Amino acid sequence: MLHIRYWRLSLAAALLALLTACAHPINISPLETPARNEAELSNKKVVYVMTDADRTKEVITPGGGGDKVSYFPYRDLEKSIRDALRAVYADVSVVKSASDQEAIKAFGASYVFSPTLTTTTESPSLFTWPPTKVGIDLTCQVSDPSGKVLMSVRAQGSGVAEFSEFKSDFGLAGRRAASHLAEQLKQEVKSNPQLR
Repeated sequence: MLHIRYWRLSLAAALLALLTACAHPINISPLETPARNEAELSNKKVVYVMTDADRTKEVITPGGGGDKVSYFPYRDLEKSIRDALRAVYADVSVVKSASDQEAIKAFGASYVFSPTLTTTTESPSLFTWPPTKVGIDLTCQVSDPSGKVLMSVRAQGSGVAEFSEFKSDFGLAGRRAASHLAEQLKQEVKSNPQLR
């Protein structure tokens, strides 16, 4: 009898731990990205680095009500990075490695952007799980085609969303942060005379 009671309590505790450990999936891809004005573009070609491992990298961060959210920052934010660079340069492509000099030279790239992303999410709610505030920090190491590091470029994006705005878009705060990030990256690159 005591063993059955202990077994039931253990099963209930394990089930509770499993339920509380689950993370709600969200998408933080941008709502919009910078406009591309052909007349203002640099005629240089650039590449950014995005590996398959980057795209499948899942992150779990806090949501509301003690819950967590899960998302794929590199996959979701690739459009932010690509479109920010496309708003500055005539031609942009992607490579799977910064050391793939053959592909970089074949494309005729002047610069190689290698992004590193970190994200934060939070919500004051005790009852709903979607995050109401999302922050994104992007650092791009910029190299020449031979692999020599020239500099780092940093951009940050932040987004907020109220509970009444979520509807079915539970990643809304993150999507706003992604749009903000794209515009900030465009401005950081465009304002750097060494990268024009």
